[in-house]
Amino acid sequence: MKFNSGAEWIETDGLGGFASGTVSGLRTRRYHALLLASAAPPTERFVLVNGFDAWLETSEGVFPISTQRYAPGVTHAAPAALLESFEPEPFPRWTFTIQNGMRLEQEIFVRHASPIACLRWRLLGEDRRATLEVRPFFSGRDLHALHHENPTFDFEPRSDSGRLVWQPYPGVPGIAVQGNGVYEHRPEWYRSFLYEEERARGFDHLEDLAAPGIFRFDLSREAAVLMFSAAGLKESPAPTRRKAVAVFQAYRAAEVKRREAFPSRLHRSADAYLVRRGGGKTIIAGYPWFADWGRDTFISLRGLCLAGGRPREAREILLEWSGAVSQGMLPNHFPERGESPEYNSVDASLWYIVAIHQFLRACKGMRPALSEAEARRLQGAVQEILEGYSRGTRFGIRMDEDGLLSCGEPGVQLTWMDARVGGRAVTPRTGKPVEIQALWINALAIGSGISQRWEDAARRGRLAFEERFWNEAGGFLYDVVDVDHRKGAVDASFRPNQLYAVGGLPLALLEGKKASRVVAAVEERLLTPIGLRSLAPGEPGYAPRYGGGVRERDGAYHQGTVWPHLMGPFVEAWLRVHGDGKPDAAIAEARTRFLDPMLQCLDMAGLGHLPEIADAELPHTPRGCPFQAWSVAEALRLAEQVLVPVKRKAAPRSRRRLSHATTSPE
Repeated sequence: MKFNSGAEWIETDGLGGFASGTVSGLRTRRYHALLLASAAPPTERFVLVNGFDAWLETSEGVFPISTQRYAPGVTHAAPAALLESFEPEPFPRWTFTIQNGMRLEQEIFVRHASPIACLRWRLLGEDRRATLEVRPFFSGRDLHALHHENPTFDFEPRSDSGRLVWQPYPGVPGIAVQGNGVYEHRPEWYRSFLYEEERARGFDHLEDLAAPGIFRFDLSREAAVLMFSAAGLKESPAPTRRKAVAVFQAYRAAEVKRREAFPSRLHRSADAYLVRRGGGKTIIAGYPWFADWGRDTFISLRGLCLAGGRPREAREILLEWSGAVSQGMLPNHFPERGESPEYNSVDASLWYIVAIHQFLRACKGMRPALSEAEARRLQGAVQEILEGYSRGTRFGIRMDEDGLLSCGEPGVQLTWMDARVGGRAVTPRTGKPVEIQALWINALAIGSGISQRWEDAARRGRLAFEERFWNEAGGFLYDVVDVDHRKGAVDASFRPNQLYAVGGLPLALLEGKKASRVVAAVEERLLTPIGLRSLAPGEPGYAPRYGGGVRERDGAYHQGTVWPHLMGPFVEAWLRVHGDGKPDAAIAEARTRFLDPMLQCLDMAGLGHLPEIADAELPHTPRGCPFQAWSVAEALRLAEQVLVPVKRKAAPRSRRRLSHATTSPE
């Protein structure tokens, strides 16, 4: 299979750690690493082993099989023809054709639930004599930092039950290495590795790495095995006297079996984002640089867990977050180093309520889906959020007299359109943003199933929504009303947020001709094969490309840039206005027109995954985070729940009313 040499692969450990790189083998980001481990899953992440140099020594000469780039742009690499093929399944595997006719296979995988990266090299074809030499590069730095030559790095290893263990710095996880080769201690500093993606993004991009020595393997005797693990962590593998080859084979067999159990490649990709937090679970928003974010977690849960057939993980995630409600708000971000959580999102808490509702619907008939105590915890969290929002909480979030939700203060970004440039909000959206009202009214309707006290607010909000947001002249919904808390002021920018009034949430707020006009306008102005534009072409500030330094990128983030996860609410909205009479025909058409082109993008950036964003204009080049949870989640939700023929759905959809005052969420 042929892949773009710059496409990226990732192997995750289920704890927040990972290994990642490119098809070419060239590290282009500070985040590309062979062993990146989390000391407090899923945070406190350290890059321990950055990569390696490897070469073959034969009677015909020395042949490098690795690629490095150094400042000012010098590439040290094997000839371009060396890489014969690359396969990402069941884990990354390269086949090299050496100039002397030899063929060498290299594979890498990360063991699940343990911070350990496993590598194997073996000769293919006829038996020939060859020695493989591997020089690992170490750092022991924070995930987001860069490493530089210094006198405190400890190059000296110690022996531990057949392993060599390095402790690069105090307070950093150690590096344990086990293999079937011979180690030669030859400490060196390798200076000025150049990371091209970092340079293009306007960040520091040069790094120095420590190289303690060389592992040497006789490939004519057996395949070379090398395993790197984080030492000193709770999840680290215990030292063992078993031979490295036997340990490797056991790890490999277990991983192959685990991965073969997933129904599809998309299901296996979804698994990468489900990680441990404390005694429960959470969702990594994206690799390689995001941790877990509230908004992303609850949007992604519907696809990764519910559509992915993993209700147990959904339960653990919802319960884990239930104790984090403060003044009616859930944090949108847990900082990396244990500082106070950031309660800076108006919608994360509302998405949490929606996620609880859809979890309970998905688990209907499962016994026990929740214990009575757990059900009370979730219901209590829902009530606490609704009470906090209705009486008023941080950042001007409060229910107005019309039943709608007002939010925002100068200098604070509370919705998902949260980019800032030089301290200035690019899309401030202070007032009453359209998708926040859709979420709020859905949350009130859901809450009415727990307590009737929310029925009147849900009714008032539902009536006010259509009256306040419908733009008859344009045939669509305003993006924000009461802009900057000025009564009657509106923002008519054409954005995708209005879709949530028609699709993407249990309760649709707009129906009939108005819903059809919104969907038609969005399809015409925002739809691309990989997702929806965040702003329509021709609108003030529209940015056709996402690139450049931090200021340029943040300025374009929500100004036209395509977001794949928005395909989910769009397709649901499209089905709601096109599915009457012949729902199966509409589903088949939607799958062909919208989902299939999206799935063809799975290998454009992060192999087997979908990116965070893409350029607004052709060829819609993937940008931002190459492995994004809610992008994968919405594709999986469409494939497994939304675009399933009616006659093949696993169970009839519940139409139990959750509110006596308003049309209930389905």
